[in-house]
Amino acid sequence: MERIMVIGVSAGVGKSTFARGLGEYLNIEVHHLDTFYWRPGWVEAPLNDFISAQKEVLSHNKWIIEGNYSDSFALRSEHADTIIYLELPLHVCLYRVVKRRLSYIGKTRPDMSVGCNEKLDWQFVKFIMITYFPRKKKMKNILGELQRTKPEKLIVILKSKQEIEGYLLNRKD
Repeated sequence: MERIMVIGVSAGVGKSTFARGLGEYLNIEVHHLDTFYWRPGWVEAPLNDFISAQKEVLSHNKWIIEGNYSDSFALRSEHADTIIYLELPLHVCLYRVVKRRLSYIGKTRPDMSVGCNEKLDWQFVKFIMITYFPRKKKMKNILGELQRTKPEKLIVILKSKQEIEGYLLNRKD
């Protein structure tokens, strides 16, 4: 495990927290896609800049990249030796997004670009609710296909808080 993708079913599933914990244990730098995608004031980066930033990271021997962003999934998965997928129930993801908002009022999260203070609006909540089940189905298909066609890649699917925490704890033993 030296080139690791951490992805998840939704915002609030715990990708950033998990990636930071794994990065600490493995002593591998963690890169958050949100920091490449968002410019100060929640302005989207041009796609070319977003892809270029990822290519720079992918050129290194060791990395953890955290985030979904389907526009660059194939690029990252081609270079990854390990893909870790987190899936928790929708209500847990929504709860965590609200909790995160309350924890970072007026602040920028460590996994977000400077100048992007935490926010929560109906559009984002609606996005989570509308995309959750289709993404869950899509990821099952994508990861199943990767397991069939790229058996050299380690695919780890963690579907409960206990599995997620246990995976990190088992690495520390």
